[in-house]
Amino acid sequence: MFFGGYILVMIVGALISGAAALWVRSSYSKYSKQMSASGLSGAQVARMILDRNGLSNVRVEPVAGQLTDHYDPSSKTVRLSEGNFAKSSIAAVSVSAHECGHAIQDASGYLPMKLRAGLFPIVSFSSQVWVPLFFVGIFMGASGAGQLFIQIAAILFMAVLAFHVVTLPVEINASTRAYGLLNRYGVLSSREADGTRRVLTAAAFTYIAAALTALLTLLYLLFLSQND
Repeated sequence: MFFGGYILVMIVGALISGAAALWVRSSYSKYSKQMSASGLSGAQVARMILDRNGLSNVRVEPVAGQLTDHYDPSSKTVRLSEGNFAKSSIAAVSVSAHECGHAIQDASGYLPMKLRAGLFPIVSFSSQVWVPLFFVGIFMGASGAGQLFIQIAAILFMAVLAFHVVTLPVEINASTRAYGLLNRYGVLSSREADGTRRVLTAAAFTYIAAALTALLTLLYLLFLSQND
């Protein structure tokens, strides 16, 4: 019964995450085919935003893959997937501006970003340990020792949930900054701005979905840990 409950939680989580991923890919696919009137590529927009915000030290580089865009705070580099780096689509411009939003957060000492960075080593450890402890507890059954293992797994998983929760303001703020910067610098027309909003909203929902899935998992672990 316990294991079946875990499978159910994982299925629900997979459905939520799958819906979010489908929305992102659908929005990205649609607006990657619509070119921005500015004619600026994702790389050019990123360079412009960074330079205008005093971040000429931050590099802009292409990275292999699709939707592999990210900001690397350790090397101060905005990495854009090859399509977004070279194309001038609404999607490319939107994603590039979002990643620049992270670079601006880093430079300004944005607190949630600092908290996320601080949680990362803890989460890396917790993510590797909580699952084995959970399964040990499940196989030991409803004994005191079994519940203890599940309780430890739940405590470790709290760090995973905290990481997802802290990630939400980081990503939403980066998207808000991106939308504002693109409008302020005249990169987008009013028609294109709606496309940017849709792309960034869809991307933000993936992080909301991850946080919801993590919350469901934690609630399940807490339920098991108290089940006599």
